[in-house]
This record gives sequence, structure tokens and C-alpha cells, in this order.
Amino acid sequence: MLASRLSRRAVLAGTAAAAALTTVPLLSGRAHAAESAVTPTYRWRNAVMGGTGFVTGVLFHPSVRGLAYARTDIGGAYRWDERAANWVPLTDHLGWDDWNLLGVEAIAVDPAHPNRVYLALGTYAQSWAGNGAVLRSDDRGATWTRTDLTVKLGANEDGRGAGERLLVDPRNSDVLWLGTRHDGLLKSTDRGATWAAATGFPGSPSASGQGVTFLVAAGRTLYAGWGDGDGTSGTKNLYRTSDGTTWEAVPGQPSGTAVKVPIRAGYDRSTRELYITYANAPGPNGQSDGAVRKLCTATGVWKDVTPVKPGGTTADGSADTFGYGGVAVDARRPGTVVVSTNNRWANVDTLFRTTDGGRTWTSLKDAAVFDVSETPYLKWGADKPKFGWWIQAVAVDPYDSQHIVYGTGATLYGTRDLKNWAPQIRGIEEASARQLISPPVGEAHLISGSGDIGVMYHESLTASPSRGMASNPVFGSATGLAQAAKKPAYVVRTGWGDHGNGAHSNDGGQTWAPFKGQPDLAKNAPGPIATNADGSVLLWTFVHWDGTKYPAYRSADNGVTWPEVSSFPKGATPVADPADPTLFYAYDTDTGTLLASTDSGLSFTKRAEGLPSGDSQFKLVAAPGRSGDLWLSAKWNGLYRSTDGGATFSKAESCWASYTLGFGKAADGADYPAIYQVGSTETITAVYRSDDGAKTWVRINDDQHQWGWTGETIVGDPRVYGRVYLATNGRGIQYGEPV
Repeated sequence: MLASRLSRRAVLAGTAAAAALTTVPLLSGRAHAAESAVTPTYRWRNAVMGGTGFVTGVLFHPSVRGLAYARTDIGGAYRWDERAANWVPLTDHLGWDDWNLLGVEAIAVDPAHPNRVYLALGTYAQSWAGNGAVLRSDDRGATWTRTDLTVKLGANEDGRGAGERLLVDPRNSDVLWLGTRHDGLLKSTDRGATWAAATGFPGSPSASGQGVTFLVAAGRTLYAGWGDGDGTSGTKNLYRTSDGTTWEAVPGQPSGTAVKVPIRAGYDRSTRELYITYANAPGPNGQSDGAVRKLCTATGVWKDVTPVKPGGTTADGSADTFGYGGVAVDARRPGTVVVSTNNRWANVDTLFRTTDGGRTWTSLKDAAVFDVSETPYLKWGADKPKFGWWIQAVAVDPYDSQHIVYGTGATLYGTRDLKNWAPQIRGIEEASARQLISPPVGEAHLISGSGDIGVMYHESLTASPSRGMASNPVFGSATGLAQAAKKPAYVVRTGWGDHGNGAHSNDGGQTWAPFKGQPDLAKNAPGPIATNADGSVLLWTFVHWDGTKYPAYRSADNGVTWPEVSSFPKGATPVADPADPTLFYAYDTDTGTLLASTDSGLSFTKRAEGLPSGDSQFKLVAAPGRSGDLWLSAKWNGLYRSTDGGATFSKAESCWASYTLGFGKAADGADYPAIYQVGSTETITAVYRSDDGAKTWVRINDDQHQWGWTGETIVGDPRVYGRVYLATNGRGIQYGEPV
């Protein structure tokens, strides 16, 4: 995405080391959920933003009108509900321990059995990530059967926008093929229940390669793209088999830099021609050359049908470099094909469409009219949206030749007349949310900060924010968001941007103005920010994308000047006391030390020591309306509380793990705010609520609503008891309410 160094796709795992603790008293309570409490029934929904992430694949079912599936790099898979006109999430049941399975490497459908669908899951193929899995369903994804693989998949790695690596064999519905990045081609003969290496496949996998980039059926022949060639005629990047046993390199295949990596393929069964898009890198970034080729499978004749060759010059003198990405064949009109450019930043990406088998092409961008009123953020702070970027997923409805959809790094666009385009994204929510505020007053009950899409003011939870992304300036990824507890009209935000990295609002986050000054560090290491209770002092800390930590900087003039606070622990997150404007806190995760300032952030001194250390994801929060009431979520080290401003801490006995914690409106008759946390009271990591100051907890999500990793932030609504907002890494912002 744009202007986003540390994107939502950053590695989730923090360091796991934990220092030995000094003796810490325990808060009273049981180490399990309250047995006497009635577990509440919650309804969970997305706070609507609309898309906000990379749609890596779209697949219309060839045999069922109105049935389609979509995959994302970190946010799971979806099924299109034609009657409701929205996408239905299919993988929300994957929980904390399965966070690596929220990335979908590939989808496969069975033309002969319309209710069957298969998913290949695995976000990262690195050594620290778990192995992949294959899910299979006989009811279009309503329920799943799972097979864990012995290999890793990489749905959020380079090449994630390539073709489908999973395929049902057209000759036998019990046979499935799965192309991997580092372990060659796998085959299953029992509908994905078990897998083994396919015999005779010529590709030689490597630990750093792309491996199989797509699998496609052309009649009864299977073709496999191979991403590890070097572009020379001595290495091959396209293989085929006609019997499922013997594989061979396709004769006559092209060579050269422009055709180094086969990205996707589409088969025209009427003309028996296979169209293949190529680039000189797997993408979605790093491509500067590419081509489109056509193979007549009946004669073996290849033809160059590239719409526009990369490498020209734009009007402003920039190099027009790009690759080719998506390809879709019109099942109703022979010779009609749509392909996409990718990584074309100078002249902006487009779709090309041909109706004569590639002899001539028309750029659909040139006549395109966009209506993004449903998701205004797509203007990205400008007057109108781009046609798109990272366009690698393209599909043509097999029942409607003018219904074309294509995925971008932020949404899924669709048209039904080849001219008028609008997001066809309803139901897909892929944001990686990082900061959440629920204001005590004002129109919006939620202000959010996310990776790639900055800050949004949610005046409605059921519609995308009408103001779009916060502008003046526009950020890519937000790194900080804070509200003055006693002056809620004052809000500040920080993040990655090309025109400033910090801004303030005097109307609760509706409009913004950039800080008039910022530390030199801010451009390359914008970190979290805090404002004291009355909004008179700001503390801004900095962590470079490579992990280097820096001290905090302080402003007492609304962001004009920023002197360094040398006593602030490097890289820590500042926390303001919600009741006393002179108090700030910081938790040094390197040493397990709580530091405090009693002079409005001018200096910090140590208080409690010997607390859990060694993990930058430990989180300190302050209870609303109280001075010195601090809570520390220290992952599997547990939950700690201080009521004396961090001088001492007691460990809560009621849970054994706490990852993130927040507060909301108190229950009727309660004298303490409702507490919400992602943590563990028994064996499962889940979302919990406590109405008695963390003495007891009730689980408020269920097994069908887990959303993978949810350890970033959680906050209750201070105006609506029971309502809670939960940040996910790829499934947007979930909010729950008691039924």
C-alpha cells in the first residue's frame, strides 16, 4: 500500500523471553471464568470500512450463476451471497493458535460438484511460522474439514497475487493438486484428506524460491507455472501433464526477462488457447517488465499478444515500467480476454480487454467512471480514486460478459457495463487495526487507526466513514492515536506519510491540521503518541522500522517545538493519566520497569521494578476517570494492576494470560468500569469481559468468531454498556454487543 513502511503485514510474533519476577502479590479471584456468571450471548459484526486490504484472488464458479469466492493475503476467504449482495466470511472460526492460517494461498472449486470448495491456508513460509493446512467443504464453506500439511505456504509473501495453486483434477474429482513455494507439487487422491509429493514433476524447489505459481486445467491437460526459472532458454517455467503422472516442459515456451515468472493463466475452451501473463518478478512489488503470451494447445504454436510493452516514457518523463498480472477469459465469448498491468506507478495500472484473441486491446481505464461513495476512503485524500494498484486478481462472470471484477491493494472493483465501476466489496473487511478510541462524547463512537489506511472517524458503525481517511495530512499506516481525557475534542494522531507525520484535531477527530513542527526522526520512525488529560502536553516516541528505539520528544505548544526527554525509556509507549494532567507513565519492556513523570512529561523516574520484560508487545493502560490506576497485560506472564501510580503492582489471579485490555461503561450497579481483554482464563485465548474489577471473567466471543490473532488492542464503549471494539490483523474492527 501507499506510504507505509511497517505495514499491516509486518511479522506478528514478538520476542518471547521473559525475565524472572520479584515477589508480586496476587489480586483475589479464581484462575478461571466465573462459574456463577451466566455467559452472555454476543452478536459480532464488523465496523464497516469496506475492503481496506489486498484481494489476491477472485473465482467465479463455472457451473453456478452468482456464486463466487475471494481470497485475501491475511484476512481469510469469502463467498459471494448473490441474494444479499455481500461477501460472507468463511474463516472467522480460526482462532489464536491458528493465526498463520488467516492468509489464503489458493482457492479451488469443483465444476462437477457445485457445493464443494477447497482452501489452501498459510500466511508465511518462514521458519518461525506454522505449517499450512487445507480446508475442504461440501456446503460452500458453511462447515469445514481440515487437513494439516507438513509444508508451509506463503499467502502474504512475494507472489501472493499469482494464480490459484490449488486445483481439482478435471478427470477425477477425488484428485487435487497443490503447488507449494518450497516443496514442489503435492497430490491428493482422497479429496484433500491426505497429501504426498507428486511423482515425476520436473520443478526443483528451493528454500528461497517461488515454486509453483499457478495450476490451471486446459481441457483434460493440467498446466503448472514455475516461478524459479531465470528467464533463459535453459530453464523452463511452464509444465504440463495429460495423464496426471508424466510431466513435461511445454515445448516452444518463451524466454527472456519479460517472461521470467509466469503469474497467471486462463484457458479459452472455445478456441483451445491458453493465455499467460508474465513479469520479471513475482510481485506485487518489484516488477518492471512483463508480457502476455498465447499458446494454442491444439497446435503448440505460441504468440506474443502483449497489449503494451513495458518501458516507455510518461508525459512527465518517468519510466513506464510494469509487469502483467491478472488474466480472465470470457466463457461466453470466444477470443475475449481481460488482463491487468501490475506495479505501474508512473502511468497507473489498467485492465486491457480484447475481443479478437489478442490482436487488438482496449484499455478499460480510459473510459472508466468510478463511484466510490460507498467507501470514500478510496480517494486517498484526493479528488477522485485511482484505477488501482496491485491488480493481480481479475475475473469475468461466466454468465455475464460485462460483469468484470478486479482486486487492488485496497478493494475489489466491479462493473456491469465496462464503463461504470464501483466497489463490490460489501462484507469484506481486511484492515489490520492498531489503535482504537471510543470517545465519551460526540457523533462517533469509534475512531480507528490502521495499517495502510491511516485514521478514520466512524460516525456510523454500519457504513464506511463518510470523511474517508483522515487527511491534512494523509497517512499510510497509523502509528499513534490519542484523545485528551478531560478535553475529548482534542485528538492527535501519528503515522507514515509523505507530507508530515503528526496532526491534531480540535473537533474530536473530524478535521485535522498537521503539527507545525516535528522531530527529524519522525519521517523515518514515527511511533506512538500520548496527550495528557487536558491536551496541553504531547509525548511522541519513535521506533525505526528496523527496530532501533529512540527517546521520547515532548511538545507543550501543540506540536510546534519538540525537545527530547532523555529520561524516557527508549521505544516505550507513553501513557497519560486520565485524571491528572501532570502525570505520565511508561513501561520499559526491556527491563520490566515502570517509570512515571509528575511534571507533565519533563522527566521520568523509576517506580516498580522486576516486572515481566523482554517483549515489546506488553501493554500498559490506565483506567478511565481514575488517577494512578494502571493495568499491565504481560501476555503469558499474566495481568497486573497498580493503584498507586505504578509504585507497586499486584498480579491478578483470575487469568493466566493477558494480551490486551481496555475499559467500557460500567454495568448497572457496578462501581468500576467494565473491563475487556483478549486473554486466557482457562485453556483457550478468547475475548472476555469482567464487571467486577477483574475478579471474574466471562467469555463473550464464541468458536465461530475468533479471527486469528487479536492481541493488538481492545476498548469498550464508555456510553453503551457491553459494547466492545476489537482490533484484528486482517479482519478489520469487530464490535460485539450483548443480544
